Amino acid sequence: MQYDALKTFITLVEVNNFTKTSEILHISQPSVSLHIKNLEQELQTTLFIRSPKSVQITPTGDILYNRAKQIMAITEQAKEEILAYHHEIQGTLIIGASFTIGEYILPPIIASLQQQFPQLELQIIIGNTKEIIQYTKLLQVDIGLIEGQAHDHELIIKPFMQDELFIVSASNHPLTKESTITVEDLQQQNWVAREEGSGTRYYLDHLFRANGLQVRSLLTVSSNQGVKESVIQGLGLSLLSASVIQRELKSGDIKILHLGEQHFMRTFSYLYSPTMKNKRNADTLMEAILKKA
Repeated sequence: MQYDALKTFITLVEVNNFTKTSEILHISQPSVSLHIKNLEQELQTTLFIRSPKSVQITPTGDILYNRAKQIMAITEQAKEEILAYHHEIQGTLIIGASFTIGEYILPPIIASLQQQFPQLELQIIIGNTKEIIQYTKLLQVDIGLIEGQAHDHELIIKPFMQDELFIVSASNHPLTKESTITVEDLQQQNWVAREEGSGTRYYLDHLFRANGLQVRSLLTVSSNQGVKESVIQGLGLSLLSASVIQRELKSGDIKILHLGEQHFMRTFSYLYSPTMKNKRNADTLMEAILKKA
């Protein structure tokens, strides 16, 4: 299978349009069709079901897509290993990060890396923990950074940082008058939570279960910023990372509620496919992250 044909195939799967594929790759539309036809002939299968308005990938096309992504990743790794031989850090590094890490932990690290290695092109994809694990497995990112639990035999997973979560409320919430609160104080409260699949949501659900909390209402918001704004507006309590609430604590918009002597700790982890082992650019990122941690 030719490299260009696989690249065309992957692009067509991801944009689902022959015209857009030709524009992205700067080749003619007949060339796109020829690449797909050659792959189908070589593999003796149909990769797409075509209609005048859509292109639908077949089950065998889906198999090829996952393997083609691996082939492309290995090819990129070979290029970077050759560059490493010449003592250069350059090329592209695609980082997948869950929201808390991507929005609050990663930016200063990326700024430092760009100063050190100006020829290194960085791309960041932010999603919840469940999404980042899947992106890493499919090699859509070179390395993933997550804040939730992960147990996957297809990935190498290593911790890099401890994080503390706090129960928070609006500054005018009645519970802020107490120096410490009890489990009984938290019964039948309104809560604001991240979506299912989020690492932060996992720990909030654990808080509910471990303390037998009954919830009056639960508002789900798919971003940390949205959760914070909802808390500030008095829509409910929440459980958020210390890194997420620093500014709001200083401004007084949000208050921490201390639940007795309980502390809510979790571990940030990085993960990658064994295919990416010893990838120079990924190693450079991890060195920077471990140094900060």
